[in-house]
Amino acid sequence: MIRTPPLWKTMTVALGHDWLTGMRGGERVLELLCKAFPTAPLYTLLYNRAAVSEIIQRHPIVTSWLQHLPQISRYYRYALPLFPHAVGSLRTKPADLLITTSHCAIKGLHMPPGTRHLSYCFTPMRYAWVFYGEYFGRNPLKKQVLKPILRWLREWDLRTCEQVDYFVTLSRHVQDRIRTCYQREADVVYPPVNTEYWTPATGLPETSLEGLSGGTFDLIVSALVPYKRIDLAVKAYTRLNRPLVIVGTGTEHTSLRRLAGSSIRFAGWRQDPQIRELYRHCRALIFPGEEDFGIVPVEAQACGRPVVAYGKGGVTETVIEGQTGLFFQEQTEEALIHAIERVPQHAWNPTLIRTHAERFGAQAFIDGLAGCVDRCLAGQRK
Repeated sequence: MIRTPPLWKTMTVALGHDWLTGMRGGERVLELLCKAFPTAPLYTLLYNRAAVSEIIQRHPIVTSWLQHLPQISRYYRYALPLFPHAVGSLRTKPADLLITTSHCAIKGLHMPPGTRHLSYCFTPMRYAWVFYGEYFGRNPLKKQVLKPILRWLREWDLRTCEQVDYFVTLSRHVQDRIRTCYQREADVVYPPVNTEYWTPATGLPETSLEGLSGGTFDLIVSALVPYKRIDLAVKAYTRLNRPLVIVGTGTEHTSLRRLAGSSIRFAGWRQDPQIRELYRHCRALIFPGEEDFGIVPVEAQACGRPVVAYGKGGVTETVIEGQTGLFFQEQTEEALIHAIERVPQHAWNPTLIRTHAERFGAQAFIDGLAGCVDRCLAGQRK
């Protein structure tokens, strides 16, 4: 049972989220805020009811005019230049506090005078500031066409910072990025992981482990997109001829299958109970990409399993070298293979790994955010 501050039950709160088209890490943060503020209106660019949880569905949801474009949930990322106008079109009502959870545009939401704005910023606009090569391709002509659009979006993104009274973010890694991009400071409150659900095994697996016995295979749980660097793991495990199970779908699925040897198993999309059993019974979780936080490594640790990760980004704040996992410092097959071969050299302690992961539980998130809300309402600015 999550404990929320008494003040939260008396103040008027509005929520903002970029779009509601699936249940990823950002939506898990939003879901917890929806539980904390069950009557708060939720402002968003577009909404696919079937793609989000019932907890989010229960809120009064206000969408922009993008919602009325045919099949918009299939191509909304290509509508990026329209987002500033769409955010500006949202009709808002007075509130004591607006909390936006954003990696794109919703922090530009206009609220009536007197509303304090706390932004839980996953990152400065991801498409304009970082990873734009991965999102929009490496075609030189396309880059030239996009260059002025992305420059305009960065300028708009900087202007909307003035509407934010208090920045909070999910890791020191992104805290540095906010300082660089926005010239603003931000508090760090790690995002919540449901450590009551992600728990160590208490017996035999409850579901199939892809025909593999526990402890014999390593695991990846990820979207299959370029910046996740799943190709690195596929090549490494093919060379080693070690069992690797890959859970996830995405644009790289076909090309990764072409790279994969017989020791690689593609499990597709799986529901949480199946993923939990895979976490519980894998030898180690493999995390070859760079992420702003990386919720999957914490889920695996909550299940008592170690992590092998590229030693850059938010994962350096959630994994302890030699105790809850191992890092490799270059995104090369050789560096990853060396880390994989070090896994059996350690006597991993599932209880210690689990205890470390509990630092990132939902109550820790609520307690940390409560302090930020108090400072924001008191008139402090970050």
